[in-house]
Amino acid sequence: MGIVILVVILVVVGFWFMSAYNGLIALKNQVFNAWKQIDVQLKRRHDLIPNLVETVKGAMTFERDTLEAVISARNQAIAVHGPEAGATPSAQQVQQTAAAEGQLSGALGRLFAVVERYPDLKSTGNVAQLQEELTSTENKIAFARQLYNDTATQYNTKQQQFPTNFVAGFARATPAELWEITDAAERDNVKVDLSMNPKK
Repeated sequence: MGIVILVVILVVVGFWFMSAYNGLIALKNQVFNAWKQIDVQLKRRHDLIPNLVETVKGAMTFERDTLEAVISARNQAIAVHGPEAGATPSAQQVQQTAAAEGQLSGALGRLFAVVERYPDLKSTGNVAQLQEELTSTENKIAFARQLYNDTATQYNTKQQQFPTNFVAGFARATPAELWEITDAAERDNVKVDLSMNPKK
């Protein structure tokens, strides 16, 4: 009788261990997937920028420094490498990505401020289309970052909860870094108003 009880206990513990292990692995993969969703939107943003620069540079011949700053910030953002497949991004990768994208947002903000001084751009149909696409992309990036942070928080919480914390080591689960805004300037929304409406 005692052996049967021991076997039942071992089976229950084994099933619990397997369930906790698989739950952590599933959350780890969800964190990776959420990061890739950010990556997809950032790539779209990076792909739109050369089109924007090409559209406005003819009318902004005296603003070469501004345009070069945008291209430079874009290239730096592209150069940041993400995590390997199936891994959660390291703290350094999240921080580098956030910093590079923050610099790019700042450069775009300066570009949009300069564009407002060029009324000839108002007649360019591509400018309005790029404005709409960039606005949409910025919104998607914000949603993707929120999804990533929510998923990473859920993963981190699961690792810390008792008794799942005993399984975390076996699942090679490590805390996922959250994407936090550390630059006060980045907290402001990037204004992508290229409508050229005169300010009153």
